[in-house]
Amino acid sequence: MWSIGIDIGGTFTDVVVRGPERTLARKVLTTHDDPARGVEAGIAGLLAEGRLDPRSVDRLVHATTLFTNTLIERKGARTGLITTRGFRDALEIGRERKYELYDLTIAKPSPLVPRDRRLEATERMGANGEVVAPLDERSLDEAMSGLARSGVEAVAIGFLHAYANPEHERRARARLAERFPGVAFAISSEVAPEIREFERLSTTVANACLMPLADRYVAQLAERIAAHRIGCRLLLMLSSGGLTDVDEARRFPVRMLESGPAAGAIAAAWFGKRAGHEDLLAFDMGGTTAKLCLVDAGEPLVTHLFEACRERRFIPGSGLPLKISALDLIEIGAGGGSIAFVDDLGLLKVGPESAGSEPGPACYGLGGRRPTVTDAVLMLGYLDPAFFAGGAMPLRMDAACTALDSLAAPSGLSGAEIAWGIFEVVTENMVSAARVHVAGRGRDPRRYTLLATGGAGPVHAWQVAARLGIERVVCPPSAGVASALGLLLAPARADRAATVAEPLAALDWTRFEATFRRIEEECRSVLAHAGCAPDSARIVRSADLRFRGQDFELVVELPEGPYAPASEAGIAEAFRAAYERTFSRVPPGIEIEVVNVRVAARAGGAGAGAAEGEAGAAVRADREAREVRKGTRPAYFPEHGRPTRTPVFDRYALRPGDRFPGPAIVEERESTVVVGPGGYFEIDTWGNLVMTRSTAPAPGVPPPSAAERPEP
Repeated sequence: MWSIGIDIGGTFTDVVVRGPERTLARKVLTTHDDPARGVEAGIAGLLAEGRLDPRSVDRLVHATTLFTNTLIERKGARTGLITTRGFRDALEIGRERKYELYDLTIAKPSPLVPRDRRLEATERMGANGEVVAPLDERSLDEAMSGLARSGVEAVAIGFLHAYANPEHERRARARLAERFPGVAFAISSEVAPEIREFERLSTTVANACLMPLADRYVAQLAERIAAHRIGCRLLLMLSSGGLTDVDEARRFPVRMLESGPAAGAIAAAWFGKRAGHEDLLAFDMGGTTAKLCLVDAGEPLVTHLFEACRERRFIPGSGLPLKISALDLIEIGAGGGSIAFVDDLGLLKVGPESAGSEPGPACYGLGGRRPTVTDAVLMLGYLDPAFFAGGAMPLRMDAACTALDSLAAPSGLSGAEIAWGIFEVVTENMVSAARVHVAGRGRDPRRYTLLATGGAGPVHAWQVAARLGIERVVCPPSAGVASALGLLLAPARADRAATVAEPLAALDWTRFEATFRRIEEECRSVLAHAGCAPDSARIVRSADLRFRGQDFELVVELPEGPYAPASEAGIAEAFRAAYERTFSRVPPGIEIEVVNVRVAARAGGAGAGAAEGEAGAAVRADREAREVRKGTRPAYFPEHGRPTRTPVFDRYALRPGDRFPGPAIVEERESTVVVGPGGYFEIDTWGNLVMTRSTAPAPGVPPPSAAERPEP
């Protein structure tokens, strides 16, 4: 039986087909007018290439950036909000904080729902879940009638303290859904059943905004796939790095905002852990964006408050807060398609605008005229224009040179200098993002291994590592389609939360345990719908804990239950240990509070029990009758000051134990690895290409022969 992974990015759609003995992969340009069309083309091509019977496909997993882009571009459904009377402006007031205190021109992210579509109903719940004022159905009907007249396609319902008692929200949805069957409804007690009104409303509105799009898109995708006689269940990647079924994705599309980047981080963690590199900085650079994620002890870090549409990409509080579980990663507009330009001060800048797939970089020959990172990389000699995407998409050097020369006059540099300048600027953009991301979590990048994936990641990884002080870089097999492969390695996952808001010392332990059991059952139900045996799920309990008087919490994994009064000491100790790891000091003698409790349930996952041959099959597929060296070509390295003749290696001919000095270029169909001078690369047991930055000769590596030495 076969599994198919599909990752739709801003420039390329990656499709991977994996079976018991081989792995096939293909990159096709993303069709933005109809993303399912590109998916269909990729699947059809691989089925034909592998001569596979579509009925032998028993698993289909999908990730997409469609929902993220929809929020960023504000192109979601026309959405309304119904909330408790007196609270319509909570969505705009937010936390009444300026993310830049002294910026007089500060721009706050505008709400997804304008004030004229934020209406109110008369009702009130208390913080303890008691009804203060019953739901006035007449006011509810009036609010909905007003929204219907404005042409809304979706409505978010968010009442005060609905996390404590969801009864009013459920009644409101049932009544309105019956009267307005063409409208999608989202209620906050299901989307984000946690304390804090602003974040809960923001998440619910974003979810409602995406629901009509998710419904149409998933239905269309399923129809296209069924046309190829593939009848297996469709699963979708969540931002948390797990998988869910179609029904869950339609109800909660906001949980899929980071599905594509999450898949890349999952693949990086899996490849790294298998090869003995458990502390990683996962670096994924594609055609439109670059993503970075910390992996500690083999597990990507997870956050439970995500920000979308930031006004300032590195500044917390400048975006729309969303209460979802997501891998803790940073994403910036730095990819192969990022456009270079000279600003009004004569400075060279790169991104965040991207040429995408339409028209794409100038060297694609599809109508693009503006210079991009891919054009620069081609001119520097790192890419073979005849072997891009395995030769399926030849590049035009003349078009790249013309585009780069267009910056020569305003900058006063030659085309070659512009090319290296673009490479330097985009690399420094990514390094700056990495420094902020790593330092903000109290980590030192020098103790990590950089694991590079994506079509462009292995090209830039050496320089990124050098600037971060990282000595070792790992490029796994088929790195260019690692996100799609990560979809096939991920387990099914469900995350649920509930608010407790009690001092640890005053907990009702019977009710505390019952709350955990209730949300665990909800998680198991989701896993069952995704086709997993719920009894096989691995359950992780955690809680949002803080010291009394603080307005922030730490999410702490808890000791195993069931919980009773004797559990208090273990929970307190887990919190204090986490607090000390994060802040170095623990304040003595202050009461601990439990704000929220959380459950993460995971089951299955192709990574469990995967044989060595499965992920390495692409590397070994064409080894026989192949020469390791493909030839040489001029490539620019700043250490040499000019282009030098550089050996080019065939990734598919390399064997475990092979070791060669840099500089070198290693090519495979989906990506190219650039190894700089002053180090070496080798192939490990698992088929990973491991680069080591060192000025000393590599152990066991003979000095390069005259034929191997880079020459002008």
